[in-house]
Amino acid sequence: MRYRDVKNIARFCILLSFAIGFAHAAPQMSEADARRLLSQGSFGPTDASVAEAMQLGRAGWIATQFTKTETGYSGFSYLDPNSKIGCPSGSVNTCFRDNYTVSPLENQFFRNALTGSDQLRQRVALALSEVFVTSGQQVGQPYAMANYQRIFLDHAFGNYRDILYAVTVSPIMGDYLNMVNNDKPNAKRGTEPNENYAREVMQLFSIGLVQLNPDGSTVMANGQPVPNYTQETVEGFAHAFTGWTYAPRPGMNTVFPGRKNFDGTMVAVEAHHDASAKTLLNGTVLPAGQTAQQDLDGAIDNIFHHANVGPFIGRQLIQQLVTSNPSPAYVARVTAAFNDNGKGVRGDMKAVVSAILLDPEAQALSNPSTFGKLREPILQITHFMRATGGSSDGVYLRGASNAMLEPVFEPNTVFNFYPPNYALPGTPSLEGPPFGIYSASTAFVRTGFFNAVLNPKGVAPDPTVAGSTGTLIDLSKWTALAASPPALVAELNRVLLGGTMSSALQQTVLQGISDQPASNPQARARVALFLVAISPEYTVEH
Repeated sequence: MRYRDVKNIARFCILLSFAIGFAHAAPQMSEADARRLLSQGSFGPTDASVAEAMQLGRAGWIATQFTKTETGYSGFSYLDPNSKIGCPSGSVNTCFRDNYTVSPLENQFFRNALTGSDQLRQRVALALSEVFVTSGQQVGQPYAMANYQRIFLDHAFGNYRDILYAVTVSPIMGDYLNMVNNDKPNAKRGTEPNENYAREVMQLFSIGLVQLNPDGSTVMANGQPVPNYTQETVEGFAHAFTGWTYAPRPGMNTVFPGRKNFDGTMVAVEAHHDASAKTLLNGTVLPAGQTAQQDLDGAIDNIFHHANVGPFIGRQLIQQLVTSNPSPAYVARVTAAFNDNGKGVRGDMKAVVSAILLDPEAQALSNPSTFGKLREPILQITHFMRATGGSSDGVYLRGASNAMLEPVFEPNTVFNFYPPNYALPGTPSLEGPPFGIYSASTAFVRTGFFNAVLNPKGVAPDPTVAGSTGTLIDLSKWTALAASPPALVAELNRVLLGGTMSSALQQTVLQGISDQPASNPQARARVALFLVAISPEYTVEH
């Protein structure tokens, strides 16, 4: 094994359970530590959330977040999948945008991210959505994608098996990866079950292509990685997943193939399910004669209990929340929490999330040369807005994120906006997933975003969006500090960088302030904020 001592893993799980059980007795955190935690486990710190985290301590804040009421998605309901019916001739110009694209849902996502009290739940839900990928580019109706994203909000602190099951029977995933209306073999037509979901549920959503040790390292045999499955395995799952279709609308009968309906879960039609025996992972065989539900349950259990799930999913969640290059020991500790929450339960997401955020590597910058991650556009936008006290209806934030090549809930492929193993340019031994969408052009778009939100007038409301209020950062706090450039820089260091600003960046910002006339304190404040926001020290989160 790559980690030192199995006993240390067990001891960590015991301590983790102790920390969760006695969370409110945890010692206070420094402000810098609180800001680090809130950059990892929320959409960014605010003055109020920093004060709360400092008072509760890291474990206490996590435990409190587990109890917060879910901030969900509302206002979306079924509309006919045919846009010519849903938006007939004579409809308002915005009908298609509001009912057949996910724009309204994306706007609501940013509003929730800025103001919701259940920050950890929302943050974990976003991370899960970037693992269990579907896309509004294919399933564009907002009510449909809202239903899918609720899976991750509802189960963020539940059990991984429940997530896997809910994703599998989701009509959104069924439509996206072709499991819906997946029919049993038909010799007369020469057709076989579709293998798309069967392949991706293993490759991307659970175990990956090759066997892993608990620390995430690859299991080797004769100098080659050991594969997790064969084509026969894919075929076994494809046959196990036959017979599912869209649930009928109220008052309608179930038919196969069913008509598109993204409410509820898919339903089984036994006449279209392959009842033959199927071979799954590790040689497990589903016996002949089982129902579609029995085969699906067996298939989910087979995946869920595979040894790879802990390190494969755990490492991706570490990358999403904390750092792109976790050490093998860090991955092993999270794997241990996934395998057993201390009470004999496998897949407990509370234990996994706690293990990720309570780990020593999450709390301290132990290796500056490898620790950290590029702020992906969604998170840079929300962090900056929350840290500076900004407000938004989400409209401009959605557009900015889209322009930075990370349109919320609309990745181009099932591999997410970027692959989790994307190599950091120039350093092939390190991974930097968000760099997969970072370039000179998207960096330029980021500067444009900061320039826009730091405009004293903000971004005006969109008259075509009902209830639009625009986007605004109140600059008065920063303007008041501009008379004393060192005080302004110190406050920016505290709020945006948690006290880690280098002396070189401090001098750059001070110079930028001095280049503006003292008679224009607002210009001084805007320049100072802008220079910190576009700096590598802020763009890369440590």
